Amino acid sequence: MTKQIATRQAFGQELVEIGKERNDFVVMDADIAKSCSTDLFHKAFPERSYNFGIAEQNFMAIAAGYASTGATVFAATYSVFASMRACEQIRTFICYPKLNVRVIASHGGLQVGADGATHQAIEDIGIMRSIPNMTVIQPSDGVSAKLAARAVMDYEGPVYIRVLRNPSPILFDESYKFEIGKAVELKDYGTDVTLIGTGAMVLKTLEAAEKLKEEGINARVLEVHTLKPIDEEAILKAAKETGGIVTVEDHNIFGGLGSAVAEVLSEKHPAFLKRVAIPDVFGESGDSELLYEHYGLAVKDIISAAKEIVSKR
Repeated sequence: MTKQIATRQAFGQELVEIGKERNDFVVMDADIAKSCSTDLFHKAFPERSYNFGIAEQNFMAIAAGYASTGATVFAATYSVFASMRACEQIRTFICYPKLNVRVIASHGGLQVGADGATHQAIEDIGIMRSIPNMTVIQPSDGVSAKLAARAVMDYEGPVYIRVLRNPSPILFDESYKFEIGKAVELKDYGTDVTLIGTGAMVLKTLEAAEKLKEEGINARVLEVHTLKPIDEEAILKAAKETGGIVTVEDHNIFGGLGSAVAEVLSEKHPAFLKRVAIPDVFGESGDSELLYEHYGLAVKDIISAAKEIVSKR
């Protein structure tokens, strides 16, 4: 059976390993350390850990104050609370002065499942992308999550890191390269269409590419783990060489990966684009796979979008 681990857990494990190597950062949370897997760091380094209770606005303001002393701060909470309840504090106290706060945002998208609409952050990427100075990252598996933890350690400025609650298969091995702002080509079966996935949708994007190949449609697959700054060079190369792109994301159709790719294409190289995303509605409570099926984010929906693109070329 393929090994599975939630990206929140992998990120939390790596913070502990980094904590053994250096002591120039702290980890904070808003009373949900176990849910964000920062409890691992709290147990290992209690002297460098802080819990501010269910008070996310104060929590982010304190994180900003601590970072203003020159330290790096990892601040963990749910995506809905970080992106909305504490949006002003992140914008004004963290992003405006460009402080080194890394917001670890767990439980994004329909992947949250049974927790329902109140806890399914489907707008968070769009909100964070719109704030100046904010870098937005979404790892796709445990390997990329651990590499992301190391990549942001010495990165200048605020970072929003969307990690997932549910365990997911390990997609990558030791050859995988993680670089902030750079997309990763995962498959190159040909030039019929490009599939671009992020986060939980990368696995489905790969599965769709395999099924398309069986039907004689040769797709290229890109993983975009950095939503801002997005890899314009990789997107433009794909558009020029394949003529059409399908974006796949567990996020509202507005503001996320699809919007970011559309912005690049509309200004620099118009190409056919189909966005597979949540169709501007709130989610429901239920099994995540059933929700993906219901809202048009299943493998068959990616295949259908790819065929639509190919038919237009």
